Amino acid sequence: MGIRNLRIFKKKEEIKEVTNDPYMSAIFGLAIADSIGVPAEFKSREELERNPIRDMVGHGTHNQPAGTWSDDSSMMIATIDSINECDGINYDDIMKKFSEWVRNSKYTATGDFFDIGISTRTAIGNYLRGIEPTKCGCSGERENGNGSLMRILPFVLYSYSNNYDFDSEVELINDASSLTHAHEISRLGCKIYADYVRGLLDGMSKEESLNNIGKIDYSNYYSANSISLYKRILDGSISSLEEDDIKSTGFVVDTLEASIWCNLKTNNYEDAVLKAVNLGDDTDTVGAVTGSIAGIMYGYNNIPSKWRNGLISKEYLADLSSKFVNTLNNQNKKKL
Repeated sequence: MGIRNLRIFKKKEEIKEVTNDPYMSAIFGLAIADSIGVPAEFKSREELERNPIRDMVGHGTHNQPAGTWSDDSSMMIATIDSINECDGINYDDIMKKFSEWVRNSKYTATGDFFDIGISTRTAIGNYLRGIEPTKCGCSGERENGNGSLMRILPFVLYSYSNNYDFDSEVELINDASSLTHAHEISRLGCKIYADYVRGLLDGMSKEESLNNIGKIDYSNYYSANSISLYKRILDGSISSLEEDDIKSTGFVVDTLEASIWCNLKTNNYEDAVLKAVNLGDDTDTVGAVTGSIAGIMYGYNNIPSKWRNGLISKEYLADLSSKFVNTLNNQNKKKL
């Protein structure tokens, strides 16, 4: 059953109220930015310079109505649904839900399945052939697309809420990435993102969090070669780069760099997302990762109301996200 068949009644003011939570702001921040990027996916930077994206619009690359999220949000939502149902991380159930997304268009905004990466499709196929979930991901060096980075947010929020130490979070993030992207470069990109988000959730500014991850020693967990690929983030030089120095491809390193850079160069959610989308190429994912970060920094109410109201199936996302926050809060209460 596609989400378009669900009828969830929730007043607009209730959505506004629950999304004051930073977790929900991050989730909505990701989904809304994803939808802004969908119509421009694969367009070149030069093309978007001539005809930039300035608002939430429809059609374009995938011929979808305005406010439609893509695979980025669908896989995030599937993960959230699994955590809610299982009261924790269950990789087998998560992969089952990814499979439902591919096979039955579940977790889509309109009931229309239209976007999936090659490595992600391969990994889900591996699962359906009986391979263990955390061994399904593609592990070749040329298979380091952004398909795990784009959906890693729920795992980061789960880890943060449950006060995971560094070692435990490395294990969680590595396994979560490996569902679809098992190479170390992808795993490390997800962990750097997690550490950057952790800093923001701790109340650091975007600059302070960038400086903080530069102090982390990743060498006990990841190779020097993989770490070197993220040098411009870890040494802080990303903040001084110009747009021509930033790539917005589907390579996980490029996506993470672009997303952090867009937030460093702007001071509100709208500007960050539009800067990300107008970089061109993998616009939905660069937008989504940028939007998740901006959502945390600026909060739900800073997202333009026309975008909040224009997101298709926003009531469904609000309901699911609210349950997710309650799940995490209840887990903490059980520990007391």
